[in-house]
Amino acid sequence: MGYFLHDDRIKNISMRKEKLNLIVPITFERLMVMYIPSHFKMDDEEQIFQVIKENGFGILVSMNKGEPVATHLPLMLNKSKGALYDHFARPNKQWKESENQQVLAIFQGPHSYISPTWYETTKAVPTWNYVAVHVYGKIEFFNEQEEVFRTLNDLVTKYEPSDSVYHLKNLDTDYIEGMSKGIVAFRINITKIEAKSKLSQNHSRNRQRLIMNHLESTSQQDHLQIASLMKKNLKNAPDDN
Repeated sequence: MGYFLHDDRIKNISMRKEKLNLIVPITFERLMVMYIPSHFKMDDEEQIFQVIKENGFGILVSMNKGEPVATHLPLMLNKSKGALYDHFARPNKQWKESENQQVLAIFQGPHSYISPTWYETTKAVPTWNYVAVHVYGKIEFFNEQEEVFRTLNDLVTKYEPSDSVYHLKNLDTDYIEGMSKGIVAFRINITKIEAKSKLSQNHSRNRQRLIMNHLESTSQQDHLQIASLMKKNLKNAPDDN
């Protein structure tokens, strides 16, 4: 937990806790707010859910004694329940530290460096185009065997090829139960979602086309995905002067 000064008149006073009593706690939720200019804000719920689905390997952030803690996890979205599901390895101390916390899950979509040389002008600076989603919610742990298995099976089903011969339900029940003792399953009941799609919307149509042409000239998957998203978004670009 961090602190901020409640009264602007004492901002420059040395922050010695024993002499300051005009302080209030900053909660984790208030600290973690993504900067989103209005022209980069994503509002379409289905598009946001698609970003989460296609980029499910996220970062789960919580707090422990005032310090941020993060684990990289393949989080699963259940839209009907408004929750994210996954599990920690039991030796990972974050699960104990995050109990009853408001946590943040970060999903990084495609991204690409944008060179000012692509604008055909010297009056420009480099930037980065990207898509990202922040999901906030209360974490809740569960150990009901059926629900744990269902969560694990959903994860395997999503990432195994459709023609895979591997199916979790075909494994020995005792083996599954034994392996499940090494994990801690959880759900994050979603309270807020913030999504950003920075695709050069603040530039003219001509500049956006120049950027897309350069991105499409490479074989890098992120570049091609950003170019594709920019094409879909181009109809909302400002008119050329």
